[in-house]
Amino acid sequence: MALDSRDPNTASDASPPFAGLSPDLICDLTDRTGLTTDSRLLALNSYENRVWQVGLEDDSPIVAKFYRPGRWSDEAILEEHAFAIELEEAGLSVVAPLKIDGQTLFESDGFRYALFPRRGGHAPELAHEPTLRVIGRALGRLHAVGAIRAFEHRPNLIDSSRGREAVETLLEGHWIPAHLETAFASLSEHLLEAIEATWQRAGTIQSIRLHGDCHPGNILWRDDQAHFVDLDDCLNGPAVQDLWMLISGERGDRETQLEWLLEEYTRFHAFHPAELHLIEPLRGLRMLHYQAWLARRWHDPAFPRAFPWFNDGRHWEQVIQQLREQLDELQQAPLNWFGPSS
Repeated sequence: MALDSRDPNTASDASPPFAGLSPDLICDLTDRTGLTTDSRLLALNSYENRVWQVGLEDDSPIVAKFYRPGRWSDEAILEEHAFAIELEEAGLSVVAPLKIDGQTLFESDGFRYALFPRRGGHAPELAHEPTLRVIGRALGRLHAVGAIRAFEHRPNLIDSSRGREAVETLLEGHWIPAHLETAFASLSEHLLEAIEATWQRAGTIQSIRLHGDCHPGNILWRDDQAHFVDLDDCLNGPAVQDLWMLISGERGDRETQLEWLLEEYTRFHAFHPAELHLIEPLRGLRMLHYQAWLARRWHDPAFPRAFPWFNDGRHWEQVIQQLREQLDELQQAPLNWFGPSS
């Protein structure tokens, strides 16, 4: 769910963002880095960017990632690359970009791209104690590195304007059916007010460099180890952002899973219990950002094909119901965690 400075109401008049990125050009751009492709291509699942597995002559395939035009500055992309390499050098299993003649970011024919080693694996089995303990240790180590310094060219997660910008995108772009607009606007305002109040209760929170989008799809599970991929959304923020998407179920289940994660996490990096206040606000913001992300990307032909329900009134009825439920969650006490064992 990207940060995008372009006006979503005028973006539909622009050319599709990846127009002209043909299979021949993908191979040609890869060859220009000094590698030699064998013309075997496999499109990988990605909507924000375009990602392809590219076959090489006499070597294992690699992954070529083409960045969405206009989203990140070169400096922000290079910070992503530097963070991945820093984590890899610290002994973490992170898929970092290939460095060719000292360069990780390439640009040609209007496209910016990077090449990565191909790594196999599958999504981890969450709600499983051994798995969450392994992930907790890995995230503790990742955050210990992330706390060394801050990003300079990437955003901060705790920014009150981001939620309001998402709501404005949806209302001003008239994405919501007219008969639901008033309900959505009122409910969103109450949700944002509740999020602000919860942040105030949490107090001052340390901000560190994060993976930023640490859901199970961005963790490859292989050989009983967690391997992190896709740091495209890395940013500054509270540690809990990389934890809350890994727990699920009823309150008691979530508290148990959180205990497994944090017992291992805190062997490597401190966790401040006040951050538990942020779980439901972060979930609420993600719900709003997801809808705004779809609206901002609708001019990309891949989005109407992949998300045809976005313009359906029934979808927005479900969104409003989910936001009501989330507002109720924000009225509840945060999850309990009793700290590291002595």
